[in-house]
Amino acid sequence: MDTGLLILRVVVGLLIAGHGVQKVSHHLGGNGLAGGTDEFRHDGFRGGTLTALAAGAGQVGSGLFLALGALTPLAAMVAMGVMTVAMTVKLPHGLWVQDDGYEYPLVLVVVAGALALTGPGRWSADHAAGLTDWPLPLTVAAVVLGPVSGLLTRAVLHRPAAPEGAASGARAAD
Repeated sequence: MDTGLLILRVVVGLLIAGHGVQKVSHHLGGNGLAGGTDEFRHDGFRGGTLTALAAGAGQVGSGLFLALGALTPLAAMVAMGVMTVAMTVKLPHGLWVQDDGYEYPLVLVVVAGALALTGPGRWSADHAAGLTDWPLPLTVAAVVLGPVSGLLTRAVLHRPAAPEGAASGARAAD
């Protein structure tokens, strides 16, 4: 079981972290911070650069912490939050990834939640630090608060679509 958790944590954690690196840099095929900012604006989010930085940092940090098995419930909560936002963006396209759907972010949310509930396993920073049994209320709270924080982020930062025919354009201060 510990080997399976290690493989799952490392692969999923590094994929989430890599996704964040793409948001804020030209590494791993990213379009730099300007590209990440444009992506959020295109998807209808306020905040511009700050939003891209927060999302990228959340993904990089939570992904690396998950990969290490460090503060696992909290790392999972952050990963679930940022990937829930991604799900809301892709929701109109349906489930399947070939249609730009939310399949991939959903898998990441579910895996992060499962890791919060199962724990990271013996080969982890949590285990090395003696954090082997996170209290159940904390892990359940992390699993609930992660997606809720993503939905709240969407509600606060997303602009309603402009009516058809209305002039559109992103403000520089966005």
